[in-house]
Amino acid sequence: MIIESAEVVVTSPDRNFVTLRLTTDDGLVGLGDATLNGRERSVVAYLAEHVAPLLVGRDAHRIEDTWQFLYRGAYWRRGPVTMAAIAAVDVALWDLKAQAAGMPLYQLLGGASRTGLLAYGHASGPSLPSLFESIHQLLEEGYRAIRVQTSVPGLSKVYGVGSSALYEPAGRVPMPVEEDWDSRSYLRHIPGVFEAVRAEFGPSLPLLHDVHHRLTPIEAARLGKELEPYDLFWLEDCTPAEDTSALRLVRQHTTTPLAIGEVFNSVYDYRSLISERLIDYVRSAVTHTGGITHLKRILEYAGQYGIKSGIHGPTDISPVGMAAALHLGLAVHNFGIQEYMKHGALTDSVFSQSFTFTDGLLHPGSAPGLGVGLDLDAAGRFPYQTAYLPINRLKDGTLHDW
Repeated sequence: MIIESAEVVVTSPDRNFVTLRLTTDDGLVGLGDATLNGRERSVVAYLAEHVAPLLVGRDAHRIEDTWQFLYRGAYWRRGPVTMAAIAAVDVALWDLKAQAAGMPLYQLLGGASRTGLLAYGHASGPSLPSLFESIHQLLEEGYRAIRVQTSVPGLSKVYGVGSSALYEPAGRVPMPVEEDWDSRSYLRHIPGVFEAVRAEFGPSLPLLHDVHHRLTPIEAARLGKELEPYDLFWLEDCTPAEDTSALRLVRQHTTTPLAIGEVFNSVYDYRSLISERLIDYVRSAVTHTGGITHLKRILEYAGQYGIKSGIHGPTDISPVGMAAALHLGLAVHNFGIQEYMKHGALTDSVFSQSFTFTDGLLHPGSAPGLGVGLDLDAAGRFPYQTAYLPINRLKDGTLHDW
């Protein structure tokens, strides 16, 4: 099974997506997601100009060798652009191998370890009544776990609070939108929000919350401790992720479970976090972490320390990347939960999908390979549009973590 062509497809139905499309000499087509939110074209250039020419003529069955060839052979290793490009190749090769075998991808990863994947949805609102309405809507859609985000008094806009279920932070704008932030206001407000949500929805509903890297270690420790009475499923990205030592201080002060890693792209980012048991959930995406081959290694390493998966799954992960996450999550033993934001109708018109969401559980389906197709004609109707994630400033104008 020899790779005859490697094509990079950029399309922007509801948002920008980057897809690698590999075609073999026996007519099979494999897809990989290379979307890097707000920096999509950097991966397009890496793939189209440096990686794709190296793939033509290679044996598509040699997944491990190709992974090592792209990682070790390039000299410049790691980083989000490189690892997203490698991920796209890796996922496309797994897609091809599973299609050639005539079975869904998860079967090649060892088969199913469960009947379905528990998914959480995103609830938000500028006020408690609107937040409650958002939670009720997700429960009616079948979600069994809910991420809770809310506006903060005195701040004009807060991450994770959208005007609709199709929340997409990357704006189609020529320059990043500036938002404001005040940690003290946030810390005063959030515990009361979870107190109200627990009073309204009871003790059994799994609740999650994303800080989005905005607190110092001692602030994060305070928040985790103050949220303990409300039994969170996890507190996500409580401090800037690149300072992994910060989690030691947080861990010393709270028993609230911690999740981190959506901006990580290598096992080396996780090494101390896992070995010292400083986190409870691995948040990386297949798309940004070297593909199925590398993220599977990370999750197997984490499993030795009782740490579970919480694979990143927002709308900037394409249906291709989402399907890859579901196949991996179905197969690994230490699955925890899967983030699931539904894509819009335009995205669904470009990418056909076999995965299902029933009674709160996701399943990748039984179609051979990933179970995702790409309509090239439909993709061509939605050209790339410049889009940037917002930036954050404190009230005095200091640039802060977004």
